[in-house]
Amino acid sequence: MHARTTTITADPNRIDAGIADVRDNVMPAVSGIDGYVGLSMLCDRSSGRCIVTTAWQNEQAMAATREAVLRMREHATEEFGAETPEVREWEIAAMHRLHPAGDDSCARVTWSRVDPATIDEVLDVFRTDLIPRMDEMPGFCSLSLMLDRQTGDNSLTAVYADRPSMDASRQRAMYIRDEFRRGLHMSAIDVAEFDLVLHHLRVPELV
Repeated sequence: MHARTTTITADPNRIDAGIADVRDNVMPAVSGIDGYVGLSMLCDRSSGRCIVTTAWQNEQAMAATREAVLRMREHATEEFGAETPEVREWEIAAMHRLHPAGDDSCARVTWSRVDPATIDEVLDVFRTDLIPRMDEMPGFCSLSLMLDRQTGDNSLTAVYADRPSMDASRQRAMYIRDEFRRGLHMSAIDVAEFDLVLHHLRVPELV
């Protein structure tokens, strides 16, 4: 299972127009492409940072869409009043879903880098240690790990039922995150929190 993320820094006054374009134009268009699995969209209205993720059955299906989605991406970028977006392609290495996301759901995304030679160890710790601890968090919905096996870059997304649940988890999640990174010698890149404005990423359980 693979995914493409498109990160846009939007004009905060045009975020609603951008969301509508992704929902009404991009999502119906990509849903008809072979190998499509789903789409999600994260938005931070205060900064304008938005991330659109499309999931694909395999790397070949994702690669085959690169040209097809260019015009859709350009149009969406215009609707958001944004500059050139950042596009990354990932392997969806793990997905754990305790509860489905809802319209009030929020997400915390943690970006890190690790020695590519230790990726199998990262996945083992994710399955045996991180998932059970996250399952105990009130309001926790799902946890996914996307990675680039060549660079060691990875993106960990935890979804919560609503903003109060995510806020309440912040201190505990920071402790777990720091412990996770220290144990695996991971370099911190960034952490950000978002509203989950579109939740149609139908990736099955992968653990």
